[in-house]
Amino acid sequence: MKVTVENGENQQVTLTIEVEAAEVSKATEKAVKRLGNRVNIPGFRKGKAPRKIIERNVGMEAIMQEAFDIVAPKAFADALEEQKIDPVTRPDIDIVTLEEGKDLVFKATVTPRPEVTLGEYKGLKVEKKVAEVTDEDVEKQIKTFQDRQGKMVDAPEGSAVKDGDFTTLDFEGFVNGEAFEGGKGQDYPLQIGSGSFIPGFEDQLIGAKIGEEKEVNVKFPEEYHSKELAGKDAMFKCTIRSIKQKELPAIDDELAKKVSKFETIAELRADVRKNLEENAQRQAENTQRTEAIEQATNNITVDIPAVMIDNRVNAMIQEMAMRLEQQGMNLEMYLQYAGTDLAKIREDYRETAEKNVKTDLMLEEVAKVENIKVEAKDLDAEVAGMAAAYGATPVQIQKIIKEQGRVGDLAATVLRKKTAQFIIDNIA
Repeated sequence: MKVTVENGENQQVTLTIEVEAAEVSKATEKAVKRLGNRVNIPGFRKGKAPRKIIERNVGMEAIMQEAFDIVAPKAFADALEEQKIDPVTRPDIDIVTLEEGKDLVFKATVTPRPEVTLGEYKGLKVEKKVAEVTDEDVEKQIKTFQDRQGKMVDAPEGSAVKDGDFTTLDFEGFVNGEAFEGGKGQDYPLQIGSGSFIPGFEDQLIGAKIGEEKEVNVKFPEEYHSKELAGKDAMFKCTIRSIKQKELPAIDDELAKKVSKFETIAELRADVRKNLEENAQRQAENTQRTEAIEQATNNITVDIPAVMIDNRVNAMIQEMAMRLEQQGMNLEMYLQYAGTDLAKIREDYRETAEKNVKTDLMLEEVAKVENIKVEAKDLDAEVAGMAAAYGATPVQIQKIIKEQGRVGDLAATVLRKKTAQFIIDNIA
């Protein structure tokens, strides 16, 4: 076999692969047998027809294509190994010569994995900054418990709406004096200050009383999901139908008993502080980990092919589409609701995709240099973690991974995780 390599545009390379005629002849014989076993030829059992009969029924072109499919994959793999090329794209195949009795010549164009020059990745100086838990932080959580135990009561007769009140209201919106579709509601629930409505809407209801009609003037945001209303001035006629307020219990031992296993509010405060401190510790470790990986990534030198970034963007969009489907929405519906298009989504994802690809390249190179390997126990631990996250058994997860042909992806993910941990463990 003879292989020549030619550099092309966009970091692509084209391998011209020549396979000796003798190998092509062997593949041709195998191709005849395969096709003979697949096609029905009158007067012959499958696999028993002579070659000339098979040629007459299927044609020499089909036989040679079958021969190509037999010999080309191994020739391509051997060529990649010989030239030490690790492709990140599927090959674009162009057959130059495919005739029985002649050398097979074909071209395979691929984009190779780029060369990565590592910078500093061991002994990185990344401080772990643990946030201090204050008394105010503890009280904020206690007030959350208090709020959950609150009861809704009618506001005193004659009360006016104030910030935080829960109201129901009728409203109708107008643009340029004309009512618009979707701008009308009756007995609509709204908590003042929740930010549920257009900016400025809720503030203008403060001071209104039950049964009182009030005009609210607002401007729709420029990025509003309805393009017909985006950026336009609007007037809403509103009538408050009810006002309710939340009656909160005292922060005392009784509250502690209701919301926890503790008997006293002091015990509850101590437990809240402990949980907040543990969470602060975890957040600090996660931040330190992220900063270390970012440092190691920024320290490498690499020219990333555009196709790798495009492929990552495609994967991110596919993941988004899957999440939307789980929520009962498809990608087309989301784009319409958000007032955007796929081109804008792709552009928004591009920077993140490039960072992710660069990080993966860094981790893969560190793994190679440090001889980090994935062992069976590592894969078992990853599968166990996935099973716990999805409420399934490890056996079920393993079956799904195999059925979807993602065993290689799983191993690659585990390798990157192990390598990331290696970098973390070697922080100065």
